[in-house]
Amino acid sequence: MKKYVAEFIGTFWLVLGGCGSAVLAAVFTSDANIIGQEVYYPLGISFVGVSLAFGLTVLTMAYAIGHISGCHLNPAVSFGLWAGKRFSGRELLPYIVAQVLGAILGGAIIWLIASGNPEFSLEGSNPMATNGYGAHSPGGYSLLSCLITEVVMTFMFLMIILGSTDRRAPAGFAPVAIGLGLTLIHLISIPVTNTSVNPARSTGVALFAGTELIAQLWLFWFAPILGALLAGWCYHAVFAEARAEQDAADAMSDREFEQIS
Repeated sequence: MKKYVAEFIGTFWLVLGGCGSAVLAAVFTSDANIIGQEVYYPLGISFVGVSLAFGLTVLTMAYAIGHISGCHLNPAVSFGLWAGKRFSGRELLPYIVAQVLGAILGGAIIWLIASGNPEFSLEGSNPMATNGYGAHSPGGYSLLSCLITEVVMTFMFLMIILGSTDRRAPAGFAPVAIGLGLTLIHLISIPVTNTSVNPARSTGVALFAGTELIAQLWLFWFAPILGALLAGWCYHAVFAEARAEQDAADAMSDREFEQIS
């Protein structure tokens, strides 16, 4: 149960921090008078700030709950780790339920806060930092372009996760690599799909944005999970240690422990 609560809280923080930064802080203006004329200065954090916000949520939660639940925060990550033989299939469903519920709570908090601004509206192509294709793609990209983007970006995200958490990788640096990887993914793909690579994140805000965005959710479940499965299978097939190598490494660790003790 501790693992599921950790996933709930972590995914809540990811949606609140990432999507919240997009809804509340991506664009902000202040009034100023210059030579008697009113002008608007944009003070928002823009694409770069939102990308960093998503990366920072994963980075902070990886250190906070990684030792409890593994800090998946994402159904696609859970599927990818399962495909890579790093995660039990028995825990897929409870992990995903916890992640989606946490994301929905995050979306609800964003909606409650944003609703306090009289200028806030659910009109537009991407209210609540939702993901979409066609008319709901920030750059007007087609369904095929968005499908390819989400599959490839999630594939690379899982390759980063699987590689940086491999026991042969330098210890302690995985959260940094994963957080920066997610930041880079957002810098690339915000104009295309508003960046999902996470079905829970997409669901948590779409439920508050109307039926048109909910109708497009299927893509942001299908494409990230497909990309994650491909990455898990690929990493395990190409880069995983052979069983003999693992046994030798375990035996070496046991001998070193016995010598120390």
